[in-house]
Amino acid sequence: MMGHFGKLAPQIARCRPGSIDTESVRAASLPALRTRLRGLATGASRFSPRMTPAHPELQREIAALLVEALNLDIAPESIDPQAALYGEGLGLDSIDILEVALVVSQRYGFQLRSDDEDNIRIFTSLASLTEHIATHRTTP
Repeated sequence: MMGHFGKLAPQIARCRPGSIDTESVRAASLPALRTRLRGLATGASRFSPRMTPAHPELQREIAALLVEALNLDIAPESIDPQAALYGEGLGLDSIDILEVALVVSQRYGFQLRSDDEDNIRIFTSLASLTEHIATHRTTP
């Protein structure tokens, strides 16, 4: 996260007292700022016609859940199921992953634990998260 703010240092350094538009700052929401900082590249993010998901309805539902829970400024169907969720790809950070784990736990009736050795595999992509949820969910 510091890397994103490091890029803002020159702009921050140029600010003089009274030169910041406080109305704009108040109006900006954290999710909107997070989305801007991520610099999501949505042009290449499309479902691949070669990859047929094992659970297509669940995958669409989880994509919509990600977009809603994280207030992403993209369409759920534009998320590439094979693209990385963390870092490059969708651009989620560790806080986003925690938020996803919370909403998945609430929605699908099982807990994703932070100390689970499989978290890297689980959160690799939308497809891997969908497979894990399909296997472990307790609610329809």
